Amino acid sequence: MKIIHIINSLATGGAEKLILDTLPLYNEKGIHVDLLLLWDNNCMFTQELKKMDCGTIHILKTSKNYKDIYSISNIFKIAKILKNYDLAHVHLFPAQYYVVLANILIGNKCKLVFTEHNTTNRRIKSKLLKPLESFIYKRYIKLICITEEIKNIYLNYLNKSNSQLVVIQNGVNINSITEAIPHDRIGINEHIALDDVIIIQVAAFRPQKDQLTLIKAMQFLPNHFKLLLVGEGENKKICEAFVTKEKLTNRVFFLGQRADIPRLLKSVDLVVLSSKYEGLSLSSIEGLASGVPFIASDVPGLREIVKGYGVLFEEGNTTDLINKINNLINDNEYYLQIAKTCLERSKHFDISIMIEKHIKLYKEIHEA
Repeated sequence: MKIIHIINSLATGGAEKLILDTLPLYNEKGIHVDLLLLWDNNCMFTQELKKMDCGTIHILKTSKNYKDIYSISNIFKIAKILKNYDLAHVHLFPAQYYVVLANILIGNKCKLVFTEHNTTNRRIKSKLLKPLESFIYKRYIKLICITEEIKNIYLNYLNKSNSQLVVIQNGVNINSITEAIPHDRIGINEHIALDDVIIIQVAAFRPQKDQLTLIKAMQFLPNHFKLLLVGEGENKKICEAFVTKEKLTNRVFFLGQRADIPRLLKSVDLVVLSSKYEGLSLSSIEGLASGVPFIASDVPGLREIVKGYGVLFEEGNTTDLINKINNLINDNEYYLQIAKTCLERSKHFDISIMIEKHIKLYKEIHEA
């Protein structure tokens, strides 16, 4: 059984991080999995995966322009590679479309699986695209939904049979976080002191994320509260400009893409994820496993994971977020209680559970 995972790139984000974490684990289980990237520009996750030497990495485009993922020529390049595999596990758009078209070119030789990582996207909101969406989704033998909510959304949207959709929750290597060694706080940034309250958000700077609400909250928190923002993306410049304008450069720090997320999470006092919507956020699970309280916006994809364990605040409501942060920092007993329940919750999403379910599904499809 020859398997390949296909994704736009390993530039930044949850699905991309999932690829980095899972491919070595498939191989440990005796399932060899290769990878196809539509684009790469020496991305850190790609470099990390190459060091592990756990499979072939095919790269279609190497350039500084991420928009090369949309090149129509990618379809023909994918077809040449796809014909050598029995099963392709696809993630994200436009790879989702291009792989289907490439597979048609080779006579549908490869069996296709797609993971739906989000509760919504621009295409699902367009009535004009509905016929095209139905055509594309129909070409996937299985649609893996990472939450029950996503499954219900796509059952209604696609009018598909229940058997085509399967729920397999994404997972995180919980031990890599719980056993991580914290950084020396002063070493993270010269403006951080030992007695500062450090908050972190790990998320790509994409439209669905809402780092700006968290940054605005910093204006009304005491000066010894410091914020670490990990990630890259199109909205980063907007956030950087706001930080400069509001004179927060000594309190809000942009760390870029990092390979030491577990160590950073173990070095802070609070983990926050301010977002407009999620699928099943890996960052939220990592935040829950950090050993400190996790605060998230009360939106689909986070509410289901965090409610009753961590702390939720109203989406985009800076005042509510500030109040939730202060409640935790000012009440040590409450702080410890939330940290404990967060950690317990994270154990339900250990990556080993996801790996076993994926392998079982691959074997069922291959043998059918």
